[in-house]
Amino acid sequence: MPSCLLKLTRVVLSHKPCALFILIFVFVSLAYHKLYWDPKSSGPTHSLSAEISCAHYVPSPLDIAGGPSPSTGNVFFVETSEQTAPSYLFSCSVESAARTHPMSRVVVLMKGLAKGNASLPKHWAFSLLSCFPNVEIRPLDLTELFSGTPLAQWFLQPQRQQEPHFLAVLSDACRIVLMWKFGGIYLDTDFIVLKNLQNLTNALGIQGDDELNGAFLSFKAKHKFMELCMQDFVEDYNGWVWGHQGPELLTRVFKKWCSLETITSMSCKGVSALAREVVYPIPWQDWKKLFEAASALELQKLLKSTYAVHIWNKLSHGTKLEIPSQALLAQLYSQFCPATYAKMKQDSEELSRRAV
Repeated sequence: MPSCLLKLTRVVLSHKPCALFILIFVFVSLAYHKLYWDPKSSGPTHSLSAEISCAHYVPSPLDIAGGPSPSTGNVFFVETSEQTAPSYLFSCSVESAARTHPMSRVVVLMKGLAKGNASLPKHWAFSLLSCFPNVEIRPLDLTELFSGTPLAQWFLQPQRQQEPHFLAVLSDACRIVLMWKFGGIYLDTDFIVLKNLQNLTNALGIQGDDELNGAFLSFKAKHKFMELCMQDFVEDYNGWVWGHQGPELLTRVFKKWCSLETITSMSCKGVSALAREVVYPIPWQDWKKLFEAASALELQKLLKSTYAVHIWNKLSHGTKLEIPSQALLAQLYSQFCPATYAKMKQDSEELSRRAV
């Protein structure tokens, strides 16, 4: 390649002006290939604008508490709506995962992104997340994702989209297929990640009394448990009951997997049901505690056994969070997604100035 470029340069210096066009074309082509195509992936990632300064946001992998990830499995987030304007919580979820998994690819799949368009919509969250070299934002191709699985025919039935909980059910479908096809970690976009999750393999969390939740999943590819989840999804399908295809499905399959009547923190046939404090330390019934002041001692207690905190966005999204404050959620933002927190603080200060 260097000798080729040298010859082209000589042509530019001694021959027709059109050779200059050829030289520019070669450089642009090489740059595009380097920037937008990952040899380990199946297609181009969307380019991320850099309107936000990255200088003090992104740590070196060696700065992460506990050292680099022991594995390089992907961390997946999925947005099944057409939404392309991420919230503060969405941004914090991805940022906290990127910081705690510096050696892993953090893949954000969004249905609202146009396939084949290499540019993201202009939005502060996309600019902020561009600061993290391990974050990839890609269009979600549902037909391709479900192909070769029991869910392919289910997805092609048009009447499904008329069901009242279709977006939630679609999200439930995506996560179990992602885990079966590719393995790695799946997280809902209302998690704040505190620690590296890679050592929690073939695991899911207990959210409350005798019930599992799929907001966090970690499985090896082609795992039999995920295969059974896909089978149950189709064979025992009911899209009209909230949770039937999500937490209730995972609970049903785990009980059959282990021949159990009641689920407790345990490992059974290579699959672990994690204690509630691991990823669901705040029960959904107590979600308002996230907006209450927390002492340093309370925060330390929370962080001792917890890997990630589920924020229960379906319940909490309309609640005002004061920034800055001693609210538990504000402290989590500040510590685990400081770039997003800085943006929140900046916006809050701007609103206060306008109100004066």
